[in-house]
Amino acid sequence: MSTAPTAPSTQREPELLGQTVVVIGGSAGIGLETARRARAEGADVVLTARNPERLKRVGLELGASVTAFDATDFEQLGRFFDGLPKPIDHVLVTGPGPYYAPLAEFDFDAARRDLEAHILLPLHVARKAMGKVRPGGTLLFMGGTGGRSTAPGLALISALTAALPAMTKNLAFELAPVRVNLIAAGFVDTPLSASLLGDHLENRRNQLRATLPIRRVVGPADVAALAVHIMTNTALTGATYDIDGGQQLVEG
Repeated sequence: MSTAPTAPSTQREPELLGQTVVVIGGSAGIGLETARRARAEGADVVLTARNPERLKRVGLELGASVTAFDATDFEQLGRFFDGLPKPIDHVLVTGPGPYYAPLAEFDFDAARRDLEAHILLPLHVARKAMGKVRPGGTLLFMGGTGGRSTAPGLALISALTAALPAMTKNLAFELAPVRVNLIAAGFVDTPLSASLLGDHLENRRNQLRATLPIRRVVGPADVAALAVHIMTNTALTGATYDIDGGQQLVEG
């Protein structure tokens, strides 16, 4: 009696096997989901964040190395990179939500902190990553799409939204063959979004479910999938990748 032929195995090798991924801001939201996905793809993961207790829990969950510090303390950031024990392959830099306010209410100290978190932090990471990230590896920054519209209170966000793609292109040229890319996200359903919107969160979710072409809200796992793809596709550098579920098509 003959037996049916067995189907060929479709199991694939993890795409980040043997590589090291550093996530700055990796204890929640997009950073955490990217760390989870990178770990599932076989990477060794190194996480940093401000909150030591939350970071410790995440480190235990993922089997990741953790270091708690404020990444905008650039002396601590430098010591962190200097202390990495071996070459690394990819660095994801997340950050806080953007600061916005009408000009009459504008807080310049808050604006300076925003510039540090969204412009100076990536620049410091880029300089410290020189000689640490293997050729073909990735520096990956997080930006947004909200500042492409025009409204009172968006002056600083608009400036940052325009600056980050330009900075990314120049760093990709200067740091080659290390690759540098930017993810520009629309609304993403994260704890940060919840803290910013408060009681208005569910209304915003419902609005997006009704109006976005994808008919659902973008979550951190969606952004994480894009981040890991950018890490693994070695043809990608100097570019900005929008992920907003089509939000720009229906707003502004």
